[in-house]
Amino acid sequence: MSKWKKYILWFAHEHIEFRFAEMDSLLAMFNFEMRYVEQDNTAPYWIVECDSESNLKKLVSRSVLVRSCIELWAHSKDTQSLHNQLKNYPKHLMDPFFRPDLSFKIEVETFCRHFTQKEKIDKVESFSYLPVKGPVRLKDPDVCLQYIEYYGVRANDPPKLPYDVFFGRWVASGLRQLIQKLSLKTRKFIGNTSMDPQLSLLMANQAKVKSGDIVLDPFVGSGSLLVAAAQFGGYVVGGDIDYLMLHARTRPSRIRQKERATDESIKANMEQYNLQHRYLDVLINDFSCSFWRDRVEFDSIITDPPYGIREATEKVGTNKENFTVSEKHLPTHIPAKVEYSIANIYKDLLQFSAKHLKLGGRLVCWFPVFREDYSDEGLPSHSCLQLVANSEQVLSKVTSRRLLTFEKIRHPTLEEAQDESEITDFRKKYFVVREETRKERRTREAKLRYENWIKSGKNINNL
Repeated sequence: MSKWKKYILWFAHEHIEFRFAEMDSLLAMFNFEMRYVEQDNTAPYWIVECDSESNLKKLVSRSVLVRSCIELWAHSKDTQSLHNQLKNYPKHLMDPFFRPDLSFKIEVETFCRHFTQKEKIDKVESFSYLPVKGPVRLKDPDVCLQYIEYYGVRANDPPKLPYDVFFGRWVASGLRQLIQKLSLKTRKFIGNTSMDPQLSLLMANQAKVKSGDIVLDPFVGSGSLLVAAAQFGGYVVGGDIDYLMLHARTRPSRIRQKERATDESIKANMEQYNLQHRYLDVLINDFSCSFWRDRVEFDSIITDPPYGIREATEKVGTNKENFTVSEKHLPTHIPAKVEYSIANIYKDLLQFSAKHLKLGGRLVCWFPVFREDYSDEGLPSHSCLQLVANSEQVLSKVTSRRLLTFEKIRHPTLEEAQDESEITDFRKKYFVVREETRKERRTREAKLRYENWIKSGKNINNL
């Protein structure tokens, strides 16, 4: 029977709200159990227990929020107690890593505190009592031991002594390097709303994308989400109503770029990252009029629908009554477009997902909200889809967006009830609030000018 051991999951201190959602999704994907011992989201680490190090390596090696995983040998509030714990750590658990044929190094890490190189060396030498028999190798050692001091999260005012100190053996690193590899700064084709690589990878993780999956983005734009899904082994397909965007004929998004290159495309992005073998196609289509066959199924759907702020919310239609196109004009006719309300977008998206996702498949999508009005009852819903994760990314004082993860729990029936949830028209309210904010600012500035005039003793009537 395997023994449960303690480990530290050390996170990048960003997107804190998304940690649980990513961990739970990866645990479900790799199908193993992990116990949470300490999980304070104000700190950059969790202490967990796991009975299989190989499983934990799989999880960490797939995570974009975890920096590293360390097998915990000692943990205390002060260094003296830590050394005492380490001296009493069972020898038979250390010996496999202290063999003469295994090289090693000891790293000193801090959070919210900087040490000079001499201070780091002094701290390393304080562990000279460890029964290490192998040679020191600073680059790519067989065994990496880590000593970490945690000084809280107030970088400008750290305490003199650490709140927590840790010592352990490095087990695995997360996928942080992939964020830089997929950076939008070096990507061939981007748009105004191209998704940040870290969030794209996070969405693919929450969708549990694995090798061989077929993944759809029905509002594909410049294809950032397809790149992330393909990176994890998915075969990707997308759709969008914007002909110019899919053909890279919109205005360039980069400041110094005057015109787009002739070879810019989603496929070019796939080729840039050597993922062209995972690319199925992107299609120009109106999502409100689905053209997919009833039997078509996807393993996951990941998407960021337009909110009507930076990208238009449109569908094919006309406001003219009894409008027809003559037969001779049909070959060159470009359909007119009308507004596609956010409520209808999410209603259609969930209905489509309930129909075309495989059982157990996931829909991962962003949903814009006004923070003061937010309630769970205002989220889109469908009786065939279970909401398994809901994380907030704050955009401003008044707005945010929620990353919603739905899992298909059953197939829909012919008489399936439509989604009845009340969804706020984000676009309409956004511009109302924005105008109110302008008025408030003008009023405040006028009041401030008036107070300054009073203080200066000037005659208001002469101004």
